[in-house]
Amino acid sequence: MANKSYPAESQQLYPQPTRVELLSPQTETNQKPGWSKLLLLVAFATTFGGAVSTGYCIGVINAPSKLMKIWCNQTLHDNYGSNLSETGLDLLWSSIVSVFLVGGAIGSLGGAGAANKFGRKACYLICGALFSVGAVLFFFCRAANSVEMLLIGRFIVGLASGLVTATLPMYLSEVAPLALRGTLGVFCAVGVTGGVVVGQVCSLADVFGTADLWHYALSAYMGLIIVCYLPSYLFPESPKFLYIVKGNRAAAKRELQRLRGEDAEELIAQELAEMEAEANAKVQTSSFCDVLRDSRLLLPLVIVCCFHGGQQLSGINAIFYYSVSIFEKAGLSTVNAQWANLGAGCLNLAISLLGPWLMAYCNRRTLMMFSCAMCSVFLFTIAFVLYYIDFVSWFAIACICCIMGYIFFYQFGLGPIPYFIGSELFEVAPRSVAMSMGSLASWTCNFIIGISFPSLQNAWGAFVFLPFSITCVLLCLLTKFYLPETRGRDPSEVAPLVSNGFRSKVK
Repeated sequence: MANKSYPAESQQLYPQPTRVELLSPQTETNQKPGWSKLLLLVAFATTFGGAVSTGYCIGVINAPSKLMKIWCNQTLHDNYGSNLSETGLDLLWSSIVSVFLVGGAIGSLGGAGAANKFGRKACYLICGALFSVGAVLFFFCRAANSVEMLLIGRFIVGLASGLVTATLPMYLSEVAPLALRGTLGVFCAVGVTGGVVVGQVCSLADVFGTADLWHYALSAYMGLIIVCYLPSYLFPESPKFLYIVKGNRAAAKRELQRLRGEDAEELIAQELAEMEAEANAKVQTSSFCDVLRDSRLLLPLVIVCCFHGGQQLSGINAIFYYSVSIFEKAGLSTVNAQWANLGAGCLNLAISLLGPWLMAYCNRRTLMMFSCAMCSVFLFTIAFVLYYIDFVSWFAIACICCIMGYIFFYQFGLGPIPYFIGSELFEVAPRSVAMSMGSLASWTCNFIIGISFPSLQNAWGAFVFLPFSITCVLLCLLTKFYLPETRGRDPSEVAPLVSNGFRSKVK
């Protein structure tokens, strides 16, 4: 097989690949990587315990908001003898909602240091502890008559959620064999989407969304935490973290044997050789300052941050925020509109379940460009139809169809790919910083949308969806010109392709 050719500059920055790097898994070994029992346990337990809990905390807060506002006002009156005005109560509620996003941004920012210092598995355990503390505060805040406990609880679960989105995709991609990395990479995205739907269901008036039970809704995810964290003592640490970051080759080999099976000696030897080649590479920067100063990492860092931030700025949360009123304009009652909104969430979840299959068989570039292009078209159509919705009778139904169409194509690429693309563009040493920066961009843009969308909606009306459409176009162009295809390729092979910044020739 011929040697791969690299640009002259990249040859100096990246050593020439070893024999193992040059050979594909199929030619190097006859053993095909599969789903071991331990890998299945780790994938599903961490997804349900971490990602689903994150989505749950996002989705559970909306339905009982009016009941919780009444409780907050009454509690403040009982404790401090003061009644909040409607504006003051709205400000308090905005704080309760947005403090979760602030916690998410801080948790994301701390994810890089925690992942490299304590390990990927330890970060997952820290997330479980934070989620548990938040659930306890939620459950007892009503009995303690304390709004402060509710605020602190939202901040703490925000910290946990930010840490989950920064470290869980990285952990799953590092314990997976190369052939399954894309499949496991979307588990976090699917888990968050599913958690939102579960949170919406638990907060319905027919379940826990009542004046006496809303604190049960907020803390019900604790059942998932207990079940999913019980077997955590069996979970392996990331072999790549042990080998490359900690330099503990013996421990890395033991964890690989547990994950792949004792009889997969050829496959384990190949993965160890790949780790050795990566450990000997010159890209060993791992701190925030080192990564930000390294010109070779500029383009992949921009891609990761733009994908994460653009995912939020594409309007998915705004769509769900606005969908109830759209359904009401189509003639549905308020209750039926809420059920229709839940149906939209279920569609979002159903399509996201295709993610593992799509990532296994379809190229990232194709999926991302197709998803962004279609979402841009549907967002533009939503703006157009909304503007004339009062003049054309069937535009209300058309708007509902456009919302469903946007949700459908969002999950083809724009939804799942940002979660794990950093783990496919970056080698192990700078990966935690890149994933943290991407997660920080996501939470920050989510906060911006939450704060600014109501005001922009009042000012611009239907045209508020046009910036979302433009964002999708820009993401499509960024993907076309600068994202290399990463499916089935090791990050050590992808990294040289983007090492020349925006001068990189990516095809």
